Amino acid sequence: MEALLDQRQRSIAPRRDVVSEGEAPRFVHFVLEGWGCRYRQMSDGRRQMLSLLLPGDLFDPHVQVVSQMDHAVGAITAMTVAEVVPDTFSALVEGHPGIARALWWNDHVALGMHREWIASLGLRSARERIALLFCEVYFRLRLVGRCSGLTCEFPLTQADLAEATGLTPVHVNRMVQELRRERLIEWAGRTLTILDLDRLCEVASFTPGYLHLDRTVAAAG
Repeated sequence: MEALLDQRQRSIAPRRDVVSEGEAPRFVHFVLEGWGCRYRQMSDGRRQMLSLLLPGDLFDPHVQVVSQMDHAVGAITAMTVAEVVPDTFSALVEGHPGIARALWWNDHVALGMHREWIASLGLRSARERIALLFCEVYFRLRLVGRCSGLTCEFPLTQADLAEATGLTPVHVNRMVQELRRERLIEWAGRTLTILDLDRLCEVASFTPGYLHLDRTVAAAG
């Protein structure tokens, strides 16, 4: 698998599309470095972030059944992605049951995150939405060894948080300041430190079940 990921790699500058809406997708992608997102953009320029793509993530594993993208995938930071030809990826999955199970897990987690973000937009308050995003990112990065204790990289801007949570940047700023005053987080530059994880999860009504963190068990065998 590692040799396959090394065969074709692509660097994407920050705020550029990896795959644009309406484009015919050509590759299965693995995020090697950097952060990206799925998003939809309206004709007047308004954007809604649909999900975050973090190091270690796989996206567009089923491109062979899609004629064109119904959303865009963009880089938030500089990104490096591995591009795998769909037929090559399909052959790899068919020949390796462990990889097939990992793919099912990936699909299940992606759907779980979509459901949770929809629930946030419909049910959570602004404060809860911001807290949920901090919790989700922390647990996802911890799973792939990208945290040091309760500290992790967090290169999003407040405008990015607004696009992810359906809020205005001004409202996001107020909620972030509130979480800081409560001594739940420290967020400076590109670094997030969670000061009270249990309390932050409580504020967000966050339980990590939808992230299916037991993937090592599911993929074994």
